Amino acid sequence: MTNPYAPPSATVYDVADRNASLVPADRGTRLGAQILDAVIVGVMVYVPFLIGAALVGPTEFDASGLSPLALAAFLVCVIGLITWLYFTVIFVSRNGQTIAKKWLDIKVVRSDGSPASLGRIFWLRNVLNGFLSIIPLYGIIDPLFIFSESRQCLHDRLADTIVVNA
Repeated sequence: MTNPYAPPSATVYDVADRNASLVPADRGTRLGAQILDAVIVGVMVYVPFLIGAALVGPTEFDASGLSPLALAAFLVCVIGLITWLYFTVIFVSRNGQTIAKKWLDIKVVRSDGSPASLGRIFWLRNVLNGFLSIIPLYGIIDPLFIFSESRQCLHDRLADTIVVNA
């Protein structure tokens, strides 16, 4: 016969147990993901934009506007931007990964191991960090913090996130 006045029993997991499985991403892998993301954006957005800009010359204007070739290049630029934004938002909202982070098998999570929200990653890691880049030397100091023991850059500390192996 069990005691009806006994306290309820439950399995309690310590927060430290959840963090034990989180392995911080290698510094080189994080750098590679950053470079790869820049290359992806460059190929999908900036290359078509530069081609379109090169195709527009002073003699290209007529009564109807730009040449069809220049308009096509700018349309490809816009399509590339929308495609890049779509996949980035989907990957970041699902599991805290950009396109390159997904390829390199790393992801962004909260420092307690819980998933990082799209808003946290967008507003705190990107927008706030962009505003702080106005401060002289911030752009140099921010990535240098990756050499700390926790491997967190300043934007990671601001957003209370860490980058771990997926």
